[in-house]
Amino acid sequence: MPVTAMDPKTALVVVDLQKGIVGLPLAHPAADVLARNAELLTEFRRRGLPVVLVNVAGGPAGRNDLGARFPTPTDEWTELVPELEATEDDHLVTKHSRSAFTRTGLDAWLRERGVTQVVVTGIATSSGVESTARDAHEQGYHVTVAVDAVTDTDGTAHDHTIAKIYPRIAETGTTKDVLSALADAS
Repeated sequence: MPVTAMDPKTALVVVDLQKGIVGLPLAHPAADVLARNAELLTEFRRRGLPVVLVNVAGGPAGRNDLGARFPTPTDEWTELVPELEATEDDHLVTKHSRSAFTRTGLDAWLRERGVTQVVVTGIATSSGVESTARDAHEQGYHVTVAVDAVTDTDGTAHDHTIAKIYPRIAETGTTKDVLSALADAS
């Protein structure tokens, strides 16, 4: 579903744009994804809308078929990239799972501010961003994903999530579409 509208209280949730993840081989150039996120951050901040910057500092303990464990992150690995230009007004969330909502208090923080919609961006399209978007949808938020402000380490997974998963749980569009809907909401 294309981007139709932005609620008066929409938050931007930027997932895992941190040095250790942005430095991985990605399906789309990190510089492009970061530039689009910077555009969104600038506009959300200008409008006084909530901004949530998320990083991941570990994974859940559960087993999986791949046997993969989350690497022990260093401070530099978890550090948000400077392109985000984090401010003291941004809400910082450190997660230890894929979703920014799992055991972080994010839902309560958003509800205290009257947020009814979230725009989700970041890395990885099929993991942290998808899990966060799914949880937001399950919590009853209107969800929008700026599809040109996300990427993945796996291009096939990225394409699948955008084509098959997001349309079931969110409105999707480009950064330009989101910015246009924000302008229309004024």
